[in-house]
Amino acid sequence: MEPPSISDEDIRKFHQKIFLFYKEHKRDLPWRKTTNPYNILVSEFMLQQTQVSRVIEYYKTWMEKWPIIQKLANEKYKNVLQTWMGLGYNRRALYLHNTSKVIVDDFQGNVLTAVKHYGKLPGIGLYTSKAVQIFSANADIATVDTNIRRIFINEFYLEETLPDKELFQIAERCLPIGRSRDWHNALMDYGSMFLTSRKTGIKPKTQQSQFKGSDRQIRGKILRMLLNEKRTEYQLNQQLRVDSERLSEILNKMLKEKTLSKTEEYYHVPTA
Repeated sequence: MEPPSISDEDIRKFHQKIFLFYKEHKRDLPWRKTTNPYNILVSEFMLQQTQVSRVIEYYKTWMEKWPIIQKLANEKYKNVLQTWMGLGYNRRALYLHNTSKVIVDDFQGNVLTAVKHYGKLPGIGLYTSKAVQIFSANADIATVDTNIRRIFINEFYLEETLPDKELFQIAERCLPIGRSRDWHNALMDYGSMFLTSRKTGIKPKTQQSQFKGSDRQIRGKILRMLLNEKRTEYQLNQQLRVDSERLSEILNKMLKEKTLSKTEEYYHVPTA
């Protein structure tokens, strides 16, 4: 099915509606009070699959500890992970830490230049690359997250199966030149505060799996235990009480992605 035609007048009215909502309901978020690319990068990592309300205090604590990317790059991973714990998806802490090292070593600490070469940066994809450029430099580029996708589908009566390429073309056409930062912030506020998934019935393309009893929950417990002291697989299993084969698979995966290290029979959090 072909997407409906979208007139210039449709876009004008769309802009008017979104910016009016933003004027009246704009959220006061700490990462919106800066255009520093490093701060924006930290916020984007934290906001991946995590509610804004949970991120705010973690973000503030993080920026107090590591106000510049060089300090983060020189920090021990164990300390970085300790600060991240409780935010969820702990691999993000490893990726952000490793990305900071690459940016400092290969890009002289220039985050804005580095994100344009996002393929070299762990944990960064096209969306994060664009988001950092938009929110730090007001770059005239369009990006689409879950909220923005839902808004476009609802506003222009699009099929939920519309390919990403066509959705991005619509997003680029709707972009108000010179107002990219405000536009994307406004869309995100409109989508998260008013035009929600529950209200529209439009489902995200990917959904989080149940946390309780999941591998993610077990991984988090393992990291909390190992932040205190190193342990063998047997010791971990004695406390976690999970199937031994399942535990072995989880530990091997964590070793492979380097969120854990192993010395002889002892597992521990990497120190570097």
